[in-house]
Amino acid sequence: MLPPRFSIARIILNRRPLRPPNLKCNPPGLRLFTQNSQLLLVSRTSPRPELPYLYVSSASRFPRAASSPQYQGRLARYLTTERKQRIKSEAKLTIRYLFYGHIIAGFVLALVWLVSVEIKERRYPTPPEWSFRTRNIYRTARIMSEPNFTPSGITEWPQVGNNYWVALSRLEDPAIDGKDLDIPPSDDHRVFVVGINALGFTRNGLDLLCKSEEWRRGYYSVLMGAARAAEHLDGEVRDTTRNITFPAEHMIGPSNPRPKPVPHGAASPPLEENCVPASESPQTFYMKILTSTGFNTRQRLDAALAYADWLDFKGLRETAEEMYDWALDIAMGALPVGANNVVDTQTGIISSNATYVSNNLLKATTSLAIHHAQNNNLTAALPIFLSVLRARKQLSLPPVSDPPKAELSKVEWIVSTLKSIIISPPYPPPPPSGDEVPIRTPKAVCEEAAVMAHVGEILFASSTDDSKPLLKETKSRTTLRNQQSGLSWTRDAVDVSETTLTSMDEADLDGRQTCAECLKTGIDNWSAMVRKMLKEQQRVVSTKEKKVGDGRGWFWGGQSTEEAEEDEGRWERELQLVDERMGSVQRLLEHEEASRKYRKPGGWLGLG
Repeated sequence: MLPPRFSIARIILNRRPLRPPNLKCNPPGLRLFTQNSQLLLVSRTSPRPELPYLYVSSASRFPRAASSPQYQGRLARYLTTERKQRIKSEAKLTIRYLFYGHIIAGFVLALVWLVSVEIKERRYPTPPEWSFRTRNIYRTARIMSEPNFTPSGITEWPQVGNNYWVALSRLEDPAIDGKDLDIPPSDDHRVFVVGINALGFTRNGLDLLCKSEEWRRGYYSVLMGAARAAEHLDGEVRDTTRNITFPAEHMIGPSNPRPKPVPHGAASPPLEENCVPASESPQTFYMKILTSTGFNTRQRLDAALAYADWLDFKGLRETAEEMYDWALDIAMGALPVGANNVVDTQTGIISSNATYVSNNLLKATTSLAIHHAQNNNLTAALPIFLSVLRARKQLSLPPVSDPPKAELSKVEWIVSTLKSIIISPPYPPPPPSGDEVPIRTPKAVCEEAAVMAHVGEILFASSTDDSKPLLKETKSRTTLRNQQSGLSWTRDAVDVSETTLTSMDEADLDGRQTCAECLKTGIDNWSAMVRKMLKEQQRVVSTKEKKVGDGRGWFWGGQSTEEAEEDEGRWERELQLVDERMGSVQRLLEHEEASRKYRKPGGWLGLG
């Protein structure tokens, strides 16, 4: 009997076919309409994969093949519809992002620039009546005149002066910021500024009463800055062909037959026919202030004293003394009616019976005494200093101040800070004119200590005059007494200034700077005096020992060798004390200098 057929068929079906299946009989796959297939390509691809690291393209091997149909076919295969749409979308996004990025960057840069302008404005306030460009030029001049503006600490005074002169020209131009000013039209009285189209500025004084006090105060600051720049540019010339400033000693020409060589790396020296003075004389700017109407007493007095100091620097002593007398007349002319016989106009000594001594009068007489001391006229300087010191001792104490306000809460502090950032502060109020009687503030106490230091220096210097003969190889009692008196005055000046500086309010920047300068001058004078006394005493001791060895010590008498050695030990101990004191003072001054950098006016980030 035969087996069933289905079992045999099942075995045959499980066997592997002897030949591969017929692919042509397989039904084609479904085509998806959501993506492009190879049917959309211009030409069919090769069945072999083309790997870029296994072959070199035909276009690189055969440049002419780039224009062949095969190359065009590959390019057509690359630029499919899908890739074209993706490239277009990416290009649009790139352009959009670049456009938005440039707009955002422009806004950020504009914001940074506005914040920097606001910080500069709050640090160096300018009158709101001025045009924006004039205010920006003035602020630039103020910033460039600071010693720390450049890494080297060297101020570019030609650029600083040019900014001040441009600002001055714009302030005196009726079409810009000089409206309603009565300016003479004659060109003989005008100074033209290189590089601008303005009318320049006048040499003569102007009537400024038509302008506001803020405008006049800013105009005064520009004039004083221009005068300071002119002082630094005195004796220099400007090469008109290259617009470079050189010292006159490097100029090549008949007036300078032996010019000095320029430093290594500098520009070649100029020719005399191409040179003009680098600046107007400082006299031009100081006299504009003194001859203009509208400035107060303090402004005119400061200009007169600055001009007199400049004349002293130039060696014109007689002219400088006339300017100091003029400054004294300016201060006396502002005294109230009935305040007579306050100062002796011949000697500059303040009367002991004076009832009204203004701040300007104290400043003028002190400057006159310093002028006499610098020119070795000690007999005229000492009485003036003593009269100034007596007048300062008689100043009244400041009134009792109100109790300090309670500290702001955290919320109030945040609101106040935001308000100070958003709202610009008004222009600062005018400072005192100096016509009032000063009070005995901490700053006035430091100024009094400065006068004491001057007195001590004069007394010590007058006792070391070489024209006075020494008696028995020792100093006379009068000379020694003057030296000890000068040392005593100097010690007291150091003690007063140091005590006042340590107890002064942190917000009084001007007063702290005055005390720091007085303290530094006093401690330096004290050290120099003690070292000089020790050196002279050592010379006396060596002379005594030499004479004792020769057997002549008993004949001269006077101070014995033991007494001279005892005095030498005294000066050595005092020198050691001065060195220790100088170390503590130096640390105090360094701390003051470091903290002054963080006590800038303007509050938080210079915006408050």
